[in-house]
Amino acid sequence: MTFEDLTKILLTWPLVESSTSYGTPSFKVKGKLLTRLREDGDSLLIKDVGPEERETLCRAFPDLYYFTDHYRDYPMVLIRLSRADPDTVTSMLDRTYRSILPKSYRQTIDSLQGR
Repeated sequence: MTFEDLTKILLTWPLVESSTSYGTPSFKVKGKLLTRLREDGDSLLIKDVGPEERETLCRAFPDLYYFTDHYRDYPMVLIRLSRADPDTVTSMLDRTYRSILPKSYRQTIDSLQGR
């Protein structure tokens, strides 16, 4: 998957907009960070991943998931886009997306998706 592929997907999600964060391309929902591309141009920040889940992901798929010391104390993991498929990336981002969406939009999206 490429960042361009991700851009095409995320910009179809309601309220998602392109932005920058820490000097790198990012996506936000009503000003709240959804994700950002790291300086290496391949790693994407995935929020809302607790330490236990992160350890499990990194141990099970070390070529795909990792984290740096900077993120050690935060509920985040990094994913290598070049080794990821769109379904994996979007399903990981969907959790964060739903958590930062305004409640009224979340309910509308859930009803459209039969949740």
